Amino acid sequence: MLQQILHDMSIDPELLAELSDVQKHILFYKMREEQLRRWRDREAWEALAQVEGLRPPKIKRGMCLGAASDKHIQWLLGADGEVWVWIMGEGPGDKPYEEISEELIAERARLQARREAEELWRQKEAEITERFRDALAKEKARILAEKWKGETEDRKAARALEERVREEFKRKEEEERRRGHEQVRVQEEQRARHLFWTLKQQAQLQGAAGAEEQRAWAEQLRRSKAADEERSRQAQHARDEYRRHSLCAIQKGTVAGLSSMFRELGQSHEQEARLYHHLPGPGLPPPLAVPVSRTWERPLRPVSKEVIVRWFKEEQVPRRAGFERNTQSIAPWFHGIISREDAEDLLENMTEGAFLVRVSEKIWGYTLSYRLQKGFKHFLVDASGDFYSFLGVDPNRHATLTDLIDFHKEEVITVSGGELLQEPCGQRDSPPDYHVLFE
Repeated sequence: MLQQILHDMSIDPELLAELSDVQKHILFYKMREEQLRRWRDREAWEALAQVEGLRPPKIKRGMCLGAASDKHIQWLLGADGEVWVWIMGEGPGDKPYEEISEELIAERARLQARREAEELWRQKEAEITERFRDALAKEKARILAEKWKGETEDRKAARALEERVREEFKRKEEEERRRGHEQVRVQEEQRARHLFWTLKQQAQLQGAAGAEEQRAWAEQLRRSKAADEERSRQAQHARDEYRRHSLCAIQKGTVAGLSSMFRELGQSHEQEARLYHHLPGPGLPPPLAVPVSRTWERPLRPVSKEVIVRWFKEEQVPRRAGFERNTQSIAPWFHGIISREDAEDLLENMTEGAFLVRVSEKIWGYTLSYRLQKGFKHFLVDASGDFYSFLGVDPNRHATLTDLIDFHKEEVITVSGGELLQEPCGQRDSPPDYHVLFE
């Protein structure tokens, strides 16, 4: 299961929710290690391909060829020889910041008032033009009705009268335009003054709000730094926890193998391959061979209780999962396919250190439920391969489920939690909740 997660570089959200905080930190640490390993492999392949001429060398960003390669940046230096920096309002001859701010506000108010005045003048001008055009048309119609009734009337006198009327209306229109323009100009000045004081008050309010926002931002930054330090501390703890388990497993000689452990110790890939494929190396005893019947195609994840029961009968019973060591009796800590709530209910009245192991519905494996002084912890046990190990916490690989339980009766699961398996939690009902697994 862990190898599949590292291969896909993703984990199902439901499965992630089953992990404790320590398990999540260590799992993310392993995923980051895998990212770095892939990156190093890709860089090594790129370098080899360039050496063998399979692809052109990389050109660093910012570099160019020919005459353009002479381009560069030269900073302007001050009298002290350092890069010259100008801060508005603080240089020699600069206006005070308050004066500059007021000028900018006044300019902003003036431009906004001008835009409003131009829009107002366009509306007023269109109104004047339309009004005089309609008045002129009516006057022309009146003149035509009175002077051009008969052919004997003097058309020349009518045209002269029409021209005088047109000139009079034009004069009146120009006068109206001047009055309208003056009115708009006065409104523009009044609007500019009003906008200036409004914007100035807004700037003052924003300054006060900015100071408060600055304080809030500083507090948020402090909390963010504290959270970063806490995450860094937890990540360091996860790395220490990972190394501690690796060294502990080496000393006890119960580990089938870990690629990351051998990378840290600098051993060869041949040893890593031996351990992954269960091949005995020099000076190492051959691992326990457990025949597993592969008579069916296992899904990537459990999809139903029926499939889980079949998996247990065909793969786990031959490996004596759930049995006491060297007997045909079911271990007192073993339970069937029960929920987290049922497990916590069983452990509710027990003391700290009590535990049980139940068949998981999330992964091909188990869940170890542990009683704390206040509360519970649940650790996923990966059994998808030929070994048993805590998913994301314990790099130790155990040949049997009983070996894992006995190992952690002496060694804590996590340093931070100090979980030692002490009192097994047995069955409460009859028949036991695992009876369907052994029918």
